[in-house]
Amino acid sequence: MDASEGAGAQVFDWLDAEAGRRAETGLSRRLQPRSPVSPELDLAGNDYLGLARDKRVAGAAAAAALRWGAGATGSRLVTGSTELHAELEHELARFCGTQSALVFSSGFTANLGAVTALSGQESAIVTDRYIHASLIEGCRLSRADIAAVAHGDPAAVKHALSTRRKSRALVVTDSVFSVDGDLAPLAELSAACRAHGAALLVDDAHGFGVLGEGGRGAVHAAGLSGEPDVVTTITLSKSLGAQGGAVLGPRRVIRHLVDTARSFIFDTGLAPSSAAAALAALGVLKAEPGLPGRVLDNAARLYGQLSDAGFAVTEPQAAVVSVRAPSPEDAVAWAARCAEQGVRVGCFRPPSVPDGVSRLRLTARADLTESEVDTAVKVISATAPRGATS
Repeated sequence: MDASEGAGAQVFDWLDAEAGRRAETGLSRRLQPRSPVSPELDLAGNDYLGLARDKRVAGAAAAAALRWGAGATGSRLVTGSTELHAELEHELARFCGTQSALVFSSGFTANLGAVTALSGQESAIVTDRYIHASLIEGCRLSRADIAAVAHGDPAAVKHALSTRRKSRALVVTDSVFSVDGDLAPLAELSAACRAHGAALLVDDAHGFGVLGEGGRGAVHAAGLSGEPDVVTTITLSKSLGAQGGAVLGPRRVIRHLVDTARSFIFDTGLAPSSAAAALAALGVLKAEPGLPGRVLDNAARLYGQLSDAGFAVTEPQAAVVSVRAPSPEDAVAWAARCAEQGVRVGCFRPPSVPDGVSRLRLTARADLTESEVDTAVKVISATAPRGATS
């Protein structure tokens, strides 16, 4: 008997109606498995430094899997903490200039753990309206009073802090916003927090490895690393080309997370192979501090050529370059035509984008050549829908 027939089959009929509504508005999604070696030029992934396939990084992962096994075998507080995890935490904290670090299984779980453990019913949370989905989920689970304020507006943050009803407060922001790649005013936000007795939590997923001295991140570039009231989250899956996430900050904050962060306590630890890969990638970044500059140069080159071609393009402040599309349907079709021509680009549309504007999202990498940038611009231009240029 087919799963859609028989008793109880109707309980999920509402899913079909929801799927139909998404299809009508161009918001259906589908998985697109890729092969291990793709002929496409990748401007969609977040491998900013080009280290995911680096033999030093992949080799470290393979060696660790053979030595430690395929998985962590348990939560970090049971059997899931290895010497590799401890070494990675030490090296991340030392590199970024913080007292301590704690490695999670993903950047998503790191954000969930940090937001929920550093807030609660007695807290107020003030967020930028455009924060990442993982931070939004953390806020929803926090049971705190939430105020989502205008994007990139320190004055709005000050007002929300000054009118809060709770004694404790946490300001939450991305450092580099993932849709348009714009940079948060971190220094001004920190000043607002100091003036109103609040802590600052910064998701530096798109800044770490790209911005700051030697790729130490946007928080480090703003002079806030090691500050007693600042906590940073990062992902190990972008610039380090591995998997996992981490929280960096004061030692007492990290101790508190170990004791209270549910996405740390009840989650299986990061696989040893991923910890080893991240360690190796961090070593490459230390040995080759020019890599972040090459990312920024390529982002600027993409922006300049696309802007000259008449597209509405965001000026990159890190690795992300955003090209506006006339509609969600146009964005999907545009991205598909680019892929057919050998260039893989990201496609962002509602509800993933908070401002309701659909885009192609391009990510610069350190290993892109000038010829590859030229090719990408030619393909994007040749496949553009009507209305995409001014």
